[in-house]
Amino acid sequence: MRFVDEAVIRVKAGDGGNGCVSFRREKYVPKGGPDGGDGGDGGSVILVGDGHMQTLADFLYRRRYQAKRGQHGMGKNRHGKSGADVMLPVPLGTDVYDAVSGEKLGEILHEGERLVVARGGQGGRGNSHFATPVEQAPRKAEPGAPGEERTLRLVLRLLADIGMVGLPNAGKSTLLRALTAARPKVADYPFTTITPNLGVLKGTDFSFTVADMPGIIKGAHEGRGLGLRFLRHIERTKMLIYVLDAAAGHPQDDYQQLREELGLYDPGLLTRPAVVVLNKIDLLKGWRPEITTEIPTVWVSALTGEGVEELQAEITRVFPQ
Repeated sequence: MRFVDEAVIRVKAGDGGNGCVSFRREKYVPKGGPDGGDGGDGGSVILVGDGHMQTLADFLYRRRYQAKRGQHGMGKNRHGKSGADVMLPVPLGTDVYDAVSGEKLGEILHEGERLVVARGGQGGRGNSHFATPVEQAPRKAEPGAPGEERTLRLVLRLLADIGMVGLPNAGKSTLLRALTAARPKVADYPFTTITPNLGVLKGTDFSFTVADMPGIIKGAHEGRGLGLRFLRHIERTKMLIYVLDAAAGHPQDDYQQLREELGLYDPGLLTRPAVVVLNKIDLLKGWRPEITTEIPTVWVSALTGEGVEELQAEITRVFPQ
Protein backbone atom coordinates (compact mmCIF):
# COMPACT_ATOMS: atom_id res chain seq x y z
CA MET A 1 0.00 0.00 0.00
CA ARG A 2 1.39 3.39 -0.98
CA PHE A 3 2.10 5.64 2.01
CA VAL A 4 0.10 8.86 1.75
CA ASP A 5 0.03 11.31 4.66
CA GLU A 6 -1.93 14.21 3.10
CA ALA A 7 -5.18 14.33 1.15
CA VAL A 8 -7.75 16.94 0.13
CA ILE A 9 -11.38 15.86 -0.19
CA ARG A 10 -14.77 17.50 -0.74
CA VAL A 11 -17.66 16.51 1.51
CA LYS A 12 -21.35 17.37 1.23
CA ALA A 13 -23.95 16.52 3.86
CA GLY A 14 -27.48 15.66 2.81
CA ASP A 15 -30.15 18.36 2.58
CA GLY A 16 -33.15 18.12 4.85
CA GLY A 17 -36.43 16.91 3.35
CA ASN A 18 -39.21 19.42 2.74
CA GLY A 19 -42.23 19.61 5.00
CA CYS A 20 -45.55 18.55 3.45
CA VAL A 21 -48.77 20.52 2.87
CA SER A 22 -51.65 18.10 3.25
CA PHE A 23 -55.22 18.01 4.69
CA ARG A 24 -57.31 15.26 6.17
CA ARG A 25 -60.55 14.45 4.42
CA GLU A 26 -62.92 14.09 7.35
CA LYS A 27 -66.50 15.22 7.73
CA TYR A 28 -67.09 18.35 9.83
CA VAL A 29 -63.34 19.20 9.86
CA PRO A 30 -62.64 22.53 8.07
CA LYS A 31 -60.87 21.65 4.83
CA GLY A 32 -60.02 18.34 6.44
CA GLY A 33 -57.50 19.82 8.85
CA PRO A 34 -53.74 19.99 8.23
CA ASP A 35 -51.85 16.71 8.46
CA GLY A 36 -48.60 17.39 6.57
CA GLY A 37 -45.62 15.53 8.00
CA ASP A 38 -42.09 16.81 8.59
CA GLY A 39 -39.18 16.21 6.27
CA GLY A 40 -36.39 13.94 7.41
CA ASP A 41 -32.97 15.25 8.40
CA GLY A 42 -30.14 14.96 5.89
CA GLY A 43 -27.30 12.53 6.51
CA SER A 44 -23.98 13.78 7.89
CA VAL A 45 -20.42 13.03 6.82
CA ILE A 46 -18.46 11.54 9.71
CA LEU A 47 -14.79 10.53 10.03
CA VAL A 48 -14.15 7.41 12.12
CA GLY A 49 -10.81 6.26 13.56
CA ASP A 50 -9.62 2.91 12.18
CA GLY A 51 -6.56 1.37 13.83
CA HIS A 52 -5.99 -0.96 10.88
CA MET A 53 -5.34 1.92 8.47
CA GLN A 54 -1.84 3.42 8.20
CA THR A 55 -2.23 5.70 5.19
CA LEU A 56 -4.62 8.14 3.52
CA ALA A 57 -4.12 6.47 0.14
CA ASP A 58 -7.83 5.65 -0.26
CA PHE A 59 -8.58 9.35 -0.56
CA LEU A 60 -6.37 9.73 -3.63
CA TYR A 61 -8.77 7.68 -5.73
CA ARG A 62 -12.02 9.15 -4.51
CA ARG A 63 -12.15 12.79 -3.48
CA ARG A 64 -15.89 13.59 -3.25
CA TYR A 65 -18.29 12.20 -0.65
CA GLN A 66 -21.97 13.06 -0.30
CA ALA A 67 -24.54 11.88 2.22
CA LYS A 68 -28.17 11.17 1.36
CA ARG A 69 -30.82 13.85 1.67
CA GLY A 70 -33.79 13.46 3.98
CA GLN A 71 -37.08 12.19 2.60
CA HIS A 72 -39.88 14.72 2.16
CA GLY A 73 -42.79 14.73 4.58
CA MET A 74 -46.08 13.08 3.56
CA GLY A 75 -49.77 13.34 4.33
CA LYS A 76 -51.41 11.74 7.35
CA ASN A 77 -48.62 13.20 9.51
CA ARG A 78 -46.05 10.81 8.07
CA HIS A 79 -42.56 12.12 8.59
CA GLY A 80 -39.84 11.62 6.01
CA LYS A 81 -37.02 9.20 6.70
CA SER A 82 -33.66 10.72 7.62
CA GLY A 83 -30.83 10.37 5.11
CA ALA A 84 -28.07 7.86 5.80
CA ASP A 85 -24.78 9.15 7.20
CA VAL A 86 -21.54 8.61 5.31
CA MET A 87 -18.87 7.07 7.57
CA LEU A 88 -15.29 7.57 6.35
CA PRO A 89 -12.60 5.50 8.11
CA VAL A 90 -9.27 7.31 8.63
CA PRO A 91 -5.97 6.28 10.28
CA LEU A 92 -5.38 7.12 13.90
CA GLY A 93 -3.41 10.34 14.15
CA THR A 94 -5.31 12.16 11.40
CA ASP A 95 -5.66 15.93 11.78
CA VAL A 96 -8.60 17.54 9.97
CA TYR A 97 -8.51 21.10 8.61
CA ASP A 98 -10.89 23.27 6.62
CA ALA A 99 -8.91 23.62 3.39
CA VAL A 100 -10.28 27.13 2.72
CA SER A 101 -9.97 28.84 6.10
CA GLY A 102 -7.17 26.68 7.50
CA GLU A 103 -9.15 26.16 10.72
CA LYS A 104 -8.42 22.90 12.52
CA LEU A 105 -11.69 21.03 12.91
CA GLY A 106 -10.37 18.24 15.08
CA GLU A 107 -8.22 15.12 15.21
CA ILE A 108 -8.77 11.38 15.31
CA LEU A 109 -6.57 9.64 17.88
CA HIS A 110 -8.56 6.64 19.11
CA GLU A 111 -10.18 3.56 17.61
CA GLY A 112 -13.81 4.28 16.79
CA GLU A 113 -13.50 8.00 17.59
CA ARG A 114 -15.89 10.08 15.46
CA LEU A 115 -15.72 13.59 14.07
CA VAL A 116 -18.67 15.15 12.22
CA VAL A 117 -17.14 17.19 9.39
CA ALA A 118 -20.35 18.08 7.53
CA ARG A 119 -23.68 18.14 9.38
CA GLY A 120 -26.88 17.19 7.60
CA GLY A 121 -29.61 19.78 7.06
CA GLN A 122 -32.65 19.76 9.32
CA GLY A 123 -35.91 18.59 7.82
CA GLY A 124 -38.62 21.18 7.25
CA ARG A 125 -41.85 21.22 9.27
CA GLY A 126 -45.13 20.21 7.70
CA ASN A 127 -48.22 22.41 7.67
CA SER A 128 -49.65 20.69 10.75
CA HIS A 129 -47.23 22.80 12.83
CA PHE A 130 -48.68 26.08 11.53
CA ALA A 131 -52.36 25.61 12.46
CA THR A 132 -53.73 28.31 14.76
CA PRO A 133 -57.23 29.21 15.95
CA VAL A 134 -57.22 31.96 13.35
CA GLU A 135 -55.66 29.97 10.53
CA GLN A 136 -56.95 26.44 10.83
CA ALA A 137 -56.00 25.35 7.33
CA PRO A 138 -52.47 26.66 6.71
CA ARG A 139 -51.08 26.10 3.26
CA LYS A 140 -47.47 26.57 4.15
CA ALA A 141 -44.62 24.26 5.11
CA GLU A 142 -40.89 24.69 5.61
CA PRO A 143 -38.29 23.61 3.06
CA GLY A 144 -35.49 21.42 4.30
CA ALA A 145 -32.27 23.15 5.33
CA PRO A 146 -29.22 22.57 3.11
CA GLY A 147 -26.50 20.25 4.39
CA GLU A 148 -23.03 21.60 5.11
CA GLU A 149 -20.47 21.43 2.33
CA ARG A 150 -16.73 21.98 2.71
CA THR A 151 -13.30 21.06 1.42
CA LEU A 152 -11.14 19.21 3.94
CA ARG A 153 -7.40 18.76 4.21
CA LEU A 154 -6.47 15.56 6.02
CA VAL A 155 -2.98 15.38 7.51
CA LEU A 156 -1.64 12.19 9.06
CA ARG A 157 0.81 12.31 11.96
CA LEU A 158 1.67 8.77 12.97
CA LEU A 159 0.81 7.61 16.47
CA ALA A 160 4.11 5.93 17.39
CA ASP A 161 5.52 5.54 20.90
CA ILE A 162 9.13 5.94 19.76
CA GLY A 163 10.57 7.93 16.86
CA MET A 164 13.88 6.82 15.34
CA VAL A 165 15.88 9.67 13.74
CA GLY A 166 19.29 9.86 12.11
CA LEU A 167 21.23 11.00 9.08
CA PRO A 168 20.95 9.06 5.81
CA ASN A 169 22.72 5.68 5.95
CA ALA A 170 22.97 5.65 9.75
CA GLY A 171 21.39 2.18 9.75
CA LYS A 172 17.95 3.09 11.11
CA SER A 173 16.07 0.59 8.96
CA THR A 174 18.49 -2.22 9.85
CA LEU A 175 18.08 -1.33 13.52
CA LEU A 176 14.30 -1.37 13.16
CA ARG A 177 14.61 -4.88 11.71
CA ALA A 178 16.76 -5.94 14.65
CA LEU A 179 14.39 -4.49 17.26
CA THR A 180 11.05 -5.47 15.72
CA ALA A 181 9.43 -7.76 13.16
CA ALA A 182 9.26 -4.93 10.60
CA ARG A 183 10.98 -5.52 7.28
CA PRO A 184 11.78 -2.10 5.78
CA LYS A 185 13.92 -1.74 2.66
CA VAL A 186 17.64 -1.82 3.44
CA ALA A 187 20.41 -0.87 1.00
CA ASP A 188 23.86 0.74 0.99
CA TYR A 189 22.89 4.15 -0.37
CA PRO A 190 21.35 7.33 1.08
CA PHE A 191 17.59 7.80 1.39
CA THR A 192 16.70 4.12 1.23
CA THR A 193 13.86 5.07 3.57
CA ILE A 194 11.60 7.48 1.72
CA THR A 195 8.51 6.98 3.91
CA PRO A 196 8.16 6.24 7.64
CA ASN A 197 8.31 2.57 8.60
CA LEU A 198 6.54 1.14 11.63
CA GLY A 199 7.46 -1.80 13.81
CA VAL A 200 6.43 -3.14 17.22
CA LEU A 201 9.02 -3.76 19.91
CA LYS A 202 7.62 -6.46 22.21
CA GLY A 203 8.84 -7.68 25.58
CA THR A 204 7.40 -9.80 28.36
CA ASP A 205 5.51 -6.90 29.90
CA PHE A 206 5.69 -4.09 27.32
CA SER A 207 4.93 -3.30 23.70
CA PHE A 208 6.15 -0.13 21.92
CA THR A 209 5.43 1.09 18.40
CA VAL A 210 8.63 2.33 16.75
CA ALA A 211 8.67 4.64 13.70
CA ASP A 212 11.77 4.87 11.49
CA MET A 213 11.92 8.31 9.85
CA PRO A 214 13.61 9.14 6.52
CA GLY A 215 17.14 10.50 6.92
CA ILE A 216 17.45 14.08 8.16
CA ILE A 217 20.05 16.32 6.53
CA LYS A 218 21.24 19.82 7.34
CA GLY A 219 18.50 22.28 6.44
CA ALA A 220 15.70 19.70 6.87
CA HIS A 221 13.64 22.19 8.90
CA GLU A 222 13.67 24.46 5.81
CA GLY A 223 12.52 21.73 3.48
CA ARG A 224 15.81 20.23 2.30
CA GLY A 225 15.89 16.50 1.62
CA LEU A 226 12.99 14.37 2.83
CA GLY A 227 13.13 15.34 6.49
CA LEU A 228 10.72 18.26 6.71
CA ARG A 229 7.77 16.43 5.18
CA PHE A 230 8.10 13.57 7.65
CA LEU A 231 9.32 15.36 10.78
CA ARG A 232 5.70 15.86 11.79
CA HIS A 233 5.41 12.11 12.27
CA ILE A 234 7.59 12.28 15.39
CA GLU A 235 5.59 15.11 16.96
CA ARG A 236 3.30 12.70 18.82
CA THR A 237 6.04 10.27 19.90
CA LYS A 238 6.84 9.95 23.59
CA MET A 239 10.51 9.12 23.11
CA LEU A 240 13.29 9.52 20.51
CA ILE A 241 16.17 7.29 19.44
CA TYR A 242 19.10 9.11 17.83
CA VAL A 243 20.82 6.64 15.50
CA LEU A 244 24.43 7.60 14.67
CA ASP A 245 26.90 5.93 12.32
CA ALA A 246 29.81 5.19 14.66
CA ALA A 247 31.97 4.02 11.75
CA ALA A 248 31.70 7.35 9.92
CA GLY A 249 34.19 8.88 12.36
CA HIS A 250 32.22 11.94 13.47
CA PRO A 251 29.23 10.82 15.58
CA GLN A 252 29.51 13.89 17.83
CA ASP A 253 29.00 16.23 14.87
CA ASP A 254 26.14 14.07 13.54
CA TYR A 255 24.43 14.15 16.94
CA GLN A 256 24.69 17.93 17.18
CA GLN A 257 23.31 18.31 13.64
CA LEU A 258 20.30 16.14 14.45
CA ARG A 259 19.59 18.06 17.64
CA GLU A 260 19.89 21.36 15.81
CA GLU A 261 17.48 20.39 13.05
CA LEU A 262 14.92 18.98 15.49
CA GLY A 263 15.18 22.07 17.69
CA LEU A 264 14.66 24.42 14.77
CA TYR A 265 11.60 22.43 13.70
CA ASP A 266 10.07 22.07 17.18
CA PRO A 267 12.05 22.94 20.35
CA GLY A 268 9.77 20.66 22.35
CA LEU A 269 11.31 17.62 20.66
CA LEU A 270 14.59 18.27 22.48
CA THR A 271 12.93 17.73 25.86
CA ARG A 272 11.64 14.24 25.00
CA PRO A 273 13.19 11.24 26.76
CA ALA A 274 15.78 9.78 24.40
CA VAL A 275 18.54 7.24 23.83
CA VAL A 276 21.60 7.70 21.62
CA VAL A 277 22.55 4.63 19.57
CA LEU A 278 26.01 4.38 18.04
CA ASN A 279 25.49 1.84 15.28
CA LYS A 280 27.85 -0.23 13.08
CA ILE A 281 30.34 -1.09 15.83
CA ASP A 282 31.13 -4.26 13.85
CA LEU A 283 33.16 -2.01 11.55
CA LEU A 284 35.22 -0.39 14.31
CA LYS A 285 37.49 -3.37 15.17
CA GLY A 286 37.52 -2.55 18.87
CA TRP A 287 37.99 1.22 18.50
CA ARG A 288 35.16 3.47 19.65
CA PRO A 289 35.02 7.23 18.99
CA GLU A 290 34.28 9.50 21.91
CA ILE A 291 30.91 11.22 22.18
CA THR A 292 29.61 13.51 24.90
CA THR A 293 25.90 13.70 25.62
CA GLU A 294 23.62 13.90 28.66
CA ILE A 295 21.42 11.27 27.01
CA PRO A 296 22.05 7.56 27.70
CA THR A 297 24.27 6.03 25.01
CA VAL A 298 24.27 2.43 23.75
CA TRP A 299 26.76 0.84 21.30
CA VAL A 300 25.21 -1.66 18.91
CA SER A 301 25.61 -3.45 15.63
CA ALA A 302 22.19 -3.71 14.08
CA LEU A 303 23.66 -6.03 11.45
CA THR A 304 25.10 -8.63 13.84
CA GLY A 305 22.74 -8.04 16.77
CA GLU A 306 25.50 -7.06 19.20
CA GLY A 307 24.20 -4.67 21.84
CA VAL A 308 20.55 -4.95 20.73
CA GLU A 309 19.43 -6.56 24.00
CA GLU A 310 21.15 -3.78 25.96
CA LEU A 311 19.36 -1.23 23.78
CA GLN A 312 15.98 -2.88 24.45
CA ALA A 313 16.65 -2.72 28.18
CA GLU A 314 17.66 0.95 27.97
CA ILE A 315 14.53 1.81 25.96
CA THR A 316 12.38 0.12 28.60
CA ARG A 317 14.16 2.04 31.37
CA VAL A 318 13.99 5.46 29.69
CA PHE A 319 10.50 5.24 28.19
CA PRO A 320 8.13 7.52 30.14
CA GLN A 321 5.58 5.65 32.21
